[in-house]
Amino acid sequence: MGNMQVPAGTRHEIGLPIARLVTGAQITLPVLVVHGRQEGPSAWVDAAIHGDEVGGIEIIRRVLSVIDAKQLRGTLIAVPIVNVHGFMNGDRYLPDRRDLNRSFPGSARGSLAGQIAHLMMTHVVERCEVGIDLHTGSDHRSNLPQIRADLDDPGTRALAETFGAPVMIQARTRDGSLRQAAREHGAKVLVYEAGEAWRFDEWAISAGVTGVRRVLASLGMTDEGHDRASATSESRRTGWVRAGRSGIVQIESKLGDTVLVGSRLGVIFDSFGRQLSAIKANRSGIVIGRVEAPLVNRGDAVVHIAEVAAGP
Repeated sequence: MGNMQVPAGTRHEIGLPIARLVTGAQITLPVLVVHGRQEGPSAWVDAAIHGDEVGGIEIIRRVLSVIDAKQLRGTLIAVPIVNVHGFMNGDRYLPDRRDLNRSFPGSARGSLAGQIAHLMMTHVVERCEVGIDLHTGSDHRSNLPQIRADLDDPGTRALAETFGAPVMIQARTRDGSLRQAAREHGAKVLVYEAGEAWRFDEWAISAGVTGVRRVLASLGMTDEGHDRASATSESRRTGWVRAGRSGIVQIESKLGDTVLVGSRLGVIFDSFGRQLSAIKANRSGIVIGRVEAPLVNRGDAVVHIAEVAAGP
């Protein structure tokens, strides 16, 4: 990878050159390759495609801390910070305000986002059969641990069930996303969403570490034993409840709550504490996301609900 040879049974940190700052300092894409001593599949795990979504960085750190290259079968490629510029600037986006996760597969001569996407595709994704893309909520929102994937593909569905998040969602691909570009190259991709931006939410990190390790074990890359994942609820439709008034919101529903149509989710007050309106569920299902900021404007998304498929 790059100019580095990674022998079997070893791990190496590699910095793939991206660009230079105005000071002349080189910015690199940090990659850690764990090349197993035995043959096996190739998989990648990445985080911080959005520069403020830091929870996945800690997930990757903890997973790597228990991976032994001499025992690993196959190759694990970890990219803890994909959007290096956004991470350093404390920003979701790149300096030109482009969303890196709408810039794949990228181009070697394109925008900064396109060049980073191209690096990620050519050096990481195109070498792998399976990928796990780690995300959190954005814009002062928190997410229940959930997997978004193509559940109609049997192999991908099996990986999603193995991961064991509380909810797995049949999610359409978005133009320019890493998941879409990777799927076009034949990779099976899971997108893990959990927690809030710029926070290390332990409950979200722990679930992510366990899920990633379960997937690696299911691929035969490790011999780790894990408790069988609890039954994962399946959803094929989700939707946000939006604020009917502007004001100060108090969300009463918690992540993971089961709600019915018409269930009270919270209340909006004015600055003097007068109730302006109640927030009620517009569908039945599981609360998978909620706003954490107290100030809302009319039309803002406040609670995300996943409709759950009926059991057999």
